[in-house]
Amino acid sequence: MTTLYYSHADFLNHDTGPSHPESADRLRAIDQALDSAEFKSLRRVPPPIPDDIQQKLALIHRPAMIARVLSGIPEHGLAYFDADTVASPGSKQAALRAVGAVCDAVDKLCGGQADKAFCAVRPPGHHAMPGYPMGFCLFNNIAIAAEYARRHYGLERIAIVDFDVHHGNGTQAAFYEQPQVLYASSHQWPHYPGSGDPLENGVGNIINVPLAAGTDGAVFRTKYSDIILPAVTKFKPELILISAGFDAHKDDPLASLRLVEDDYRWVTAELVEIADACCQGRIISTLEGGYNLKALAASVAAHVAVLAGISGGD
Repeated sequence: MTTLYYSHADFLNHDTGPSHPESADRLRAIDQALDSAEFKSLRRVPPPIPDDIQQKLALIHRPAMIARVLSGIPEHGLAYFDADTVASPGSKQAALRAVGAVCDAVDKLCGGQADKAFCAVRPPGHHAMPGYPMGFCLFNNIAIAAEYARRHYGLERIAIVDFDVHHGNGTQAAFYEQPQVLYASSHQWPHYPGSGDPLENGVGNIINVPLAAGTDGAVFRTKYSDIILPAVTKFKPELILISAGFDAHKDDPLASLRLVEDDYRWVTAELVEIADACCQGRIISTLEGGYNLKALAASVAAHVAVLAGISGGD
């Protein structure tokens, strides 16, 4: 088993301004947690910016949106695409390298060089719509990875599991009428961004599992055991992608769910078991939310330990 870890200093240069919850300190906390001897088996990979980055962006995003984002990144100071979605001079390199990370992970997993990957990237992606950025997100990293795997490697069944506390409206929109991609999301509801009703089911490939404020790990596990995990198993994916947001943690400041590190350890182990049975163990996990630094670091460490098969991780 080989697990890749993608991180890069460019991700720290995406400056969101003072007091913004999606800050570079998030990655510093993660890097520190994964720099311990426990994680020495991770293969650390510097993510590239692909030569064909425009084509990769266009797998999901409309040309006008790509142009708007890239031209809207300032030479100095900060620029706002909306009240929450900020860009700085370092944001272009960060956003393009985030896409490069997930696509390189697809290349390496589909090429048999590894079976798991965790991409510690900024900015996050799952709110970025095909036509516009939003919710801290410039480009939709996980959606681009799925479509790249589908088109470049001919995969016919890709499952995306999103356990961020916020619904991944951008990912849902990208695949709403695409039966080759299963999108399954658990999320606090009602909550930002306002989507994620169970009636939003696409062509039968969208599974939304809303969770009320105050939901704890026991209910979370029951919902996964009863709804999401059976659906992913039935789908028989050739690749599993995870939108790994850790803001459903009980200590996170942006939401009101009550998960703890062991819940992330559990759901990761369940997805690894499905991947081992269905798709040669192949999982790519990409960082989304998580804004309490201590909880984020501990939750990521639990998640990655299971992905990497590290003793004590399951």
